[in-house]
Amino acid sequence: MNDPDGRRELVRVCRMLYERGLTVSAGGNMSLRLDDGTFLITPSGKNKGLLTEKEIVRIDKDGTPFGGGTPSIERFLHLALYDSNPSVNAVVHCHPLYCTALAVREEKVDCSLTPEGIILLGEVPMVEYHTPGSAELVEAVRERHSHMAMTMARHGALTQGRDLIEAYNRMEELEFQAHLQILTRGAEGLPGAEISKIRGGAP
Repeated sequence: MNDPDGRRELVRVCRMLYERGLTVSAGGNMSLRLDDGTFLITPSGKNKGLLTEKEIVRIDKDGTPFGGGTPSIERFLHLALYDSNPSVNAVVHCHPLYCTALAVREEKVDCSLTPEGIILLGEVPMVEYHTPGSAELVEAVRERHSHMAMTMARHGALTQGRDLIEAYNRMEELEFQAHLQILTRGAEGLPGAEISKIRGGAP
């Protein structure tokens, strides 16, 4: 069946995130850039595992909704990333348990433990704490826009992608790396020469 504006895909990915335990109840927000320069984003205060296509909100580049619905208060965070990254068409923000556990400790996720972490995520910065939905948080995230994954102190995790599945895959991998880091506390990452080789650079 046709999915002309991506609503079905966004609802499907939200359900995948919920069923995988990467988001709970009304936490987090997910969005998609459309070809006409507008955006779809999840509504405020809704369980992401129970969303319907009609509840998805369409907004313009200034965050103003078309028609009904209340978009996420963190829509400006999404818009800042789209504005900074023309190749990014999807943003996923969740509160996965292990990522958030590290974020509460203000500890970065170390993605150098496995080749997959290096390939899919690279360096994952931690954004300092700011109130959710605040202009300060938006600007702090914008400053790290070149990173396709990041965590936010005492808040959660955020990933970007060329499409929703790429952003989803990065979130799933980020949570795996955070879980692995907690389970293997004190384990050393791969050596720098190997990291360079994996990234395609000279050792």
